[in-house]
Amino acid sequence: MSEAATLRASLGHPVIDADGHWLEYGPVVADAMKKIGGDAAVRAMQLNGGRVGASLRMSPAERRRTNTPQEAFWGAPTKNTRDRATAMLPKLLYERLDEFGIDFSILFPTMGLGLPRVNDDEARIAACRAFNVYQKELFDPFSDRMTPAAVIPMHNPEEALAELDHAVGELGFKVVMLNSMIDRPIEQVAEERPDASDLAVWYDTIGIDSAYDYDPVWEKCRELKVSPCFHRGSRGRGFRMSPTNFCYNHIGHFAAASEAVCKSIFMDGVTRRFPDLNFGFLEGGVGFACLLYADLIGHWEIRNEGALDDTNPANLDLSMLAELAEQYGGPEVAEAVKAGKGLSTRSGPETTGGLTQLDDYARCDIGDASDFKGLFADRFYFGCEADDPTNAWAFNKDNNPFGAELKTLFGSDIGHFDVREMAGVLPEAHELVEDGKIDQDGFRRFVFENPAHFFAETNPDFFAGSVVADAVEAIQSQEGGQ
Repeated sequence: MSEAATLRASLGHPVIDADGHWLEYGPVVADAMKKIGGDAAVRAMQLNGGRVGASLRMSPAERRRTNTPQEAFWGAPTKNTRDRATAMLPKLLYERLDEFGIDFSILFPTMGLGLPRVNDDEARIAACRAFNVYQKELFDPFSDRMTPAAVIPMHNPEEALAELDHAVGELGFKVVMLNSMIDRPIEQVAEERPDASDLAVWYDTIGIDSAYDYDPVWEKCRELKVSPCFHRGSRGRGFRMSPTNFCYNHIGHFAAASEAVCKSIFMDGVTRRFPDLNFGFLEGGVGFACLLYADLIGHWEIRNEGALDDTNPANLDLSMLAELAEQYGGPEVAEAVKAGKGLSTRSGPETTGGLTQLDDYARCDIGDASDFKGLFADRFYFGCEADDPTNAWAFNKDNNPFGAELKTLFGSDIGHFDVREMAGVLPEAHELVEDGKIDQDGFRRFVFENPAHFFAETNPDFFAGSVVADAVEAIQSQEGGQ
């Protein structure tokens, strides 16, 4: 038995991998996409891979001159050839799950991650549909231990609703990966400089200030009983633009993208309007979420509607300020204050950038700071890789406001370059227990209960027919009786 298998046998509960990856074999996938989705789907594949290829064909000097980021080279396992084959061949992965100590795995694509991001409407929609058909056929024989994630385009709600109906309603997918951080052209630049419109973009985080109302998408997810998952990064965006250093561009990019979308969905009040829907942010870890949770509360305490009274210019007592300036500020300061220089008691829309609703949290309908626990900590789940020591922060109830334990999802990330040995992932995750960072009950929540709740709370039949069905049903029954 492998170390992972021995560890798994000692746990007394299953291990659910909420974020594994399979590695598409390009020639075969290309043929399938052509057959299922036609030329448009093939075009999306070409557009999807174009950015990385174009970067790697440049010299460092060319990338610097064109502000092009260094992309990943040598991005898949090779020395461990068996692991490489495992990522490519679902049958072999299925056979090796016990060796990895994993009972059930949710698998996200690799190349397919980028298909919903393609900025060609026809190609994007055709490719997502074709890819989902291909995935479904590929993984159906292994459904008792593995299930793939459907890729859902989100450039507008209509295309998202159509593919959700197709992937979940018709094909029977139980996991959906929704696109986020959609790059949209800045209208004025697009009108004045069409040739530069691809460079002048803003990122739609599908929540606050979005170009569309995505509530119909969240309602459709609730109707279809699927928990929205987001697996988007920000490499090659903003500050992650080194023309020579891939690691500089890669470190933290999933966390940054997840923070943007998580914060946007929260501030838009989505968890208030959809209190029974779980949202998952994958591969970014939970460290950013601990900071975000605390920051959201801290800002609310000083910027909520009532607290803003402390900074309302209308409340400035000019007479008192003049008296104090004369007493403590000297003649120059006193004279300026008495003349009203740089001071105003105006508080209309002309002083707020035209805003009439001044409470940034209005859509969240927060009555008390304790509401944040239910709206944030109870609804958001965060995908954590095994080797991330900051996973322990989620379990520190003494540090997290209102004694919250943020919800971690164990993600193996098998199939990608940062997993050097697939069988080493579970033992690495368990080091949190061995090092005294979390206890065994916390580890159980990390690798079993949280993934089970994330999917089964939305869809009670999610694990029906799987090898973990009885274990999941047992915790559902136990908690339902409490």
